[in-house]
Amino acid sequence: MTATGMYTPRPGAAPLPRMIAAQAALETKMLLRNGEQLLLTVVIPTLLLVLFSTVDIVDTGAGEAVDFLAPGVLALAVMSTAFTGQAIATGFERRYGVLKRLASSPLPRWGLMTAKTASVLVTEVLQIVLLTVIAFALGWSPRGNPFAVLLLLVLGTAAFSGLGLLMAGTLKAEATLAAANLVFLLLLVGGGVVVPLDKFPSGAQDVLSLLPISALSDGLRDVLQHGAGMPWGDLGVLAVWSVVGLAAAGKLFRWE
Repeated sequence: MTATGMYTPRPGAAPLPRMIAAQAALETKMLLRNGEQLLLTVVIPTLLLVLFSTVDIVDTGAGEAVDFLAPGVLALAVMSTAFTGQAIATGFERRYGVLKRLASSPLPRWGLMTAKTASVLVTEVLQIVLLTVIAFALGWSPRGNPFAVLLLLVLGTAAFSGLGLLMAGTLKAEATLAAANLVFLLLLVGGGVVVPLDKFPSGAQDVLSLLPISALSDGLRDVLQHGAGMPWGDLGVLAVWSVVGLAAAGKLFRWE
């Protein structure tokens, strides 16, 4: 304030961390207010967990059904948020010119991607807490190394985020909407989420095991259900998908 009592304008951008935090909070609020996104991220995983755990529909092998299903549903929750939800939301933001306008703001493009990633992580934490509480109520008895679980979830998020941004940044919004939902349904059935991979023909098992959803669900299942150590094979598959997906998205993403 000057000596005359008048306020002196101080134009300029806010500090970068504050801009990223504000954008991340906005992205999270928009995600949680979107009915379609809530259906994908909360309602469908919850219904699958409760339905298949309480009704004998699929043969999940020896032991309680929830012990097999809970890790797969956690993997599905990661895919629904990091891939399906993010691809659809980003695709329509690109179509309506939102990304173009944000790209011209003081927030750098990598800062916008960081904010989107932070929003995905916040949403996933809420999903995992909710699904874990429900699974415990259904009699889930997890075991294994928490660090291995965390590493699987982080790499799974990176892999699906890269694929989601790649789709949103290269296809039209309508095509992204259709393709993301189709991929979600296909991987739900063939990714080892609710149907064990050993129910498929041996040749199909070899191919399906290389999918990111299969690596994430199998890795989580090995640790949480069977108490295995670090699932290096599944982590390796997720790491490859993460590098390829994020690199391709960074190179091919079109902002307009």
